[in-house]
Amino acid sequence: MAVAHKGCVVAAYLLLTLLSACKARIHKLTLNNETRSYVDLNNFGFFPNGTLDVNLTSLRLPEKLVNGSAYPIGFSLSRSRVNGVMSYAAKDMETCLLSDTQLSNTEPLILFIIDINTPSVNVKVLGQPDNILISKQKPEAPKGERKTREAPASVKTEKIKQSDSGDKNASQQASKKGEKPQDQEEKMPPAVEAKKTEETEFNLKELNKLTLDLGKHKGSYNFSFHMTFGVEAQGLYSLKFHYCQNILNREALPYSLTVEVTEKNPGGYLSAAEIPLSRLYIGMAGVFFTAAMIWVYTLMKHRYSVFKIHWLMAALAFTKSASLVFHSINFHFINSKGHPIEGWAVMYYITHLLKGALLFITLALIGTGWAFVKYILSDKEKKIFMIVIPLQVLANVAYIIIESTEEGSTEYYLWKNILFLVDLICCGAILFPVVWSIRHLQEASTTDGKAAVNLEKLKLFRHYYVMIVCYIYFTRIIAILLKVTLPFQWQWCFEFLVELSTLIFFVLTGYKFRPASNNPYLQLPQDEEDVEMDEVVTESGVLEGISKVKKTCNGRDRQKESNL
Repeated sequence: MAVAHKGCVVAAYLLLTLLSACKARIHKLTLNNETRSYVDLNNFGFFPNGTLDVNLTSLRLPEKLVNGSAYPIGFSLSRSRVNGVMSYAAKDMETCLLSDTQLSNTEPLILFIIDINTPSVNVKVLGQPDNILISKQKPEAPKGERKTREAPASVKTEKIKQSDSGDKNASQQASKKGEKPQDQEEKMPPAVEAKKTEETEFNLKELNKLTLDLGKHKGSYNFSFHMTFGVEAQGLYSLKFHYCQNILNREALPYSLTVEVTEKNPGGYLSAAEIPLSRLYIGMAGVFFTAAMIWVYTLMKHRYSVFKIHWLMAALAFTKSASLVFHSINFHFINSKGHPIEGWAVMYYITHLLKGALLFITLALIGTGWAFVKYILSDKEKKIFMIVIPLQVLANVAYIIIESTEEGSTEYYLWKNILFLVDLICCGAILFPVVWSIRHLQEASTTDGKAAVNLEKLKLFRHYYVMIVCYIYFTRIIAILLKVTLPFQWQWCFEFLVELSTLIFFVLTGYKFRPASNNPYLQLPQDEEDVEMDEVVTESGVLEGISKVKKTCNGRDRQKESNL
């Protein structure tokens, strides 16, 4: 328990330091000396009239690429058929999406290819998306300026010929022709100046290519765009940054990037799959609280058969309910403001941390038969707790870090892998005490004189083992498979199925180990000495027909067992 307490304190301190950088649905990602060939900036489900704002404030490239790069750089916005799977995934790791010329046009795909030579951003549109793009179009040079830039040498030759021939009229005409371009270079027409400052609206359904303005300031490049999604374009979209230099070239050159991304739906800042979650969590919190109150009523009704672990189960149910309440409040503020309120987020992470620790502690204690059958844990069982509790704290810390960092950061994927691995280890370790108890009961049923009682207990433990396996299998595998197969607007059902399966698991566990006099688990002898004494008394025939008064662990309930 001391280990769990210290772990909770460390995790609470960590989340307080991390939440200051949490931006939720208003993202700001800064990468320095990055070498990844592509960065997954975000995945978001857009309803009709949803908006996406991308502002590349600083892109710094290595000196080798300042004069131009043979490999494309830019962004891709693609609609995914299922969660986490791009429709336009590269055929292999050696292919860059920006340079792939064999892309199909079945799903919308928009490429923003940065050309640092021009400088400009070339927009390539596939699939005729029903989107409206607002951005600065690259201004075209005036006609007179283009002529001057295209043929400066011919003008010089003509001037030399005119000076040699001594023709005054020709020289005057040549000078007039030279004055006009010079005036145009010194003073840009108002129409061109307006194009440089004003943003233009483009219907991407009617365009295949477009050129946007790319700004440059002190060696860094910047541009921005605003996009509105139409009815036909709604769906789950993936925004990625591509740096094809490090895919197609063996030499990995680092780059620096600062980008701000803001996504919105008509109802708020939440993705399409997250909009119902606030109501779902508050509803499930009420259900768990009701179940916890019923459990407390049962404990009070059978208070003489209650053990300490029964109250631990009640604490778990109340903590689960509180965690869902704060989770719902957290999503509400994210939806309305685009970022969580720090105080409510801290309360959610604390209750989430306590709920995770209590869950695995309670499951392990029930699996070992602690308080029901024995008060002392064996060395093997103590080692399980020494492993599971710190790992569970680590898993919750990883979850907090994942929630508090941007999806495109390097640490995000590292802690996501840690969370997945640690969660699997905890789920596997929690089964060992149950397996040990089942083996012990199988051996005891063939050696002592209470085979019927031990077989009844063995049956109960087997049911409990199957319950844990089904719960782990459903919440970790089946629910995730449903998440990647459901339409984007129905993916909240994944969370509903997880919470529903957790509720069913809690109810079944409480029913199996309820504090009732007719529960076969609670009718068993409290230690091995009682079993041996019963065998001796039965075999010798002494005190035959005399009833033995026996205390349970809490010393309050006395049960009479007739010795045959």
